Amino acid sequence: MTGDHYFTGTPGSDLRLKTVNVTLAGRAFQLTTANGVFSPDRIDTGTRVLLSSTAPPPTSGHFLDLGCGWGPIALTLGLLSPDATVWAVDVNERSLELVRRNARTAGLTNVRAVTPDEVPDDVAFSTIWSNPPIRVGKNELHGMLERWLPRLLPGSDAYLVVQRNLGSDSLHRWLQTALSDEFSVVRAATGKGYRVLRARRHTGQTEPIDVVG
Repeated sequence: MTGDHYFTGTPGSDLRLKTVNVTLAGRAFQLTTANGVFSPDRIDTGTRVLLSSTAPPPTSGHFLDLGCGWGPIALTLGLLSPDATVWAVDVNERSLELVRRNARTAGLTNVRAVTPDEVPDDVAFSTIWSNPPIRVGKNELHGMLERWLPRLLPGSDAYLVVQRNLGSDSLHRWLQTALSDEFSVVRAATGKGYRVLRARRHTGQTEPIDVVG
């Protein structure tokens, strides 16, 4: 036993690659996963809820997949918006190498798999899609979101999928108090025990935002 977690920077376990058959953006792919990363056997339920319930992303701009794992969210964004630049961010080097490999398999040249500090400071995001690493701990998670959500462009949305039993409602409340008044946070969708939270950065005008009860 190595004690590896999917949020370990450099997993110490011997690499064991495997293939998974998935459908992303309506297209079938055979992609590569491995031990030592998040959900190596399949697209996890939370990510599937996010991908099935989120409106299509903008056609261009810089996008962020925070905590990208082996890449199902980042690859979907890249397929849906070929003119965008998708930043697939993770601390796990094994995950990043898998994203690079899977992007090549999918024929994508617009996905950049990098560590957090490799994203240029002047990049602002047209959207953020994330299945955030809840198990990293509340303080670490809050620090991540405080770092990245303020980099949304005005008029843009971040979508975070969180399991209800792992604190989606408390995270919702925290986001409402932690973010500036420029942001509104609502529950945008629910499904299979998960909530999709949407944080919108406003443009300064009053803008409607849908609320799911």
